[in-house]
Amino acid sequence: MTEIAVPLLGRLAWVDVVALVWLGIALVSAGYVAWDAFFHNPELTVMKWGWLLVTLYIGPLGAGLYVLSCKEPRPRTHERFITPLWRQGVGSTIHCMAGDATGIVLAATATALIGFPMWMDLVIEYAFGFAFGLLIFQALFMKDMMGGSYREALRMSLVPEWLSMNMVMAGMIPSMVLLMMGQDMRAMHPSNVVYWAAMSASVIVGFVLAYPVNVWLVAVGLKHGMGTERALGKGGHGKGVEQRWRELVRRRRVGRVFEELVEKVSA
Repeated sequence: MTEIAVPLLGRLAWVDVVALVWLGIALVSAGYVAWDAFFHNPELTVMKWGWLLVTLYIGPLGAGLYVLSCKEPRPRTHERFITPLWRQGVGSTIHCMAGDATGIVLAATATALIGFPMWMDLVIEYAFGFAFGLLIFQALFMKDMMGGSYREALRMSLVPEWLSMNMVMAGMIPSMVLLMMGQDMRAMHPSNVVYWAAMSASVIVGFVLAYPVNVWLVAVGLKHGMGTERALGKGGHGKGVEQRWRELVRRRRVGRVFEELVEKVSA
């Protein structure tokens, strides 16, 4: 324990101090991203909210990615700036994480407060994360770019969201289990700052695993990454998502294209 004490939390252990500092930096980072995105960046509105949410979760890493991949460097240069595949992949991952990670965090917090066993937590988190990401951040927020039909947007978003969500969960679930069921069991309950720090770390791992898949989804035409309010239709999923997916499956190119893309990114 340290000699540092704060209201409501009492005396803090060093891990609590580190967690509080990280969470404080995350709030400042999210504030900066919100200010720039909503007042100085022509990015699509759904992506502005996506950047804000994800930066709340991953702090300065989110702010850094925002500056490198989305912040308009000079007036009226956003369309050209976001063109590279790696930036489109970042945007696609941010869009995915904003919905999926938010659903997972909300579900994990609710089940922890209720006191469900870990196995039930994980089932609910997967289901709610997938549903929140698909029904809200994908289909609802992107329906205007898919003809205005929520049902059609839902149909076209299903395959890309499922693929991306699986990678998010592949990163987040093991990280949450490891960090929350380790030596400090306080990380199991939302009333402790270490819980939120563990959640933040899990989202970072989920982002890292989901990024290559989202780059691939953009590369093969199943998703777009980032767009701009000056050129609507450059974000979300294209209208030919399901046709493109069936074509890839029919030609058995899914695995080969993914392998080639991973090799390029690694190189």
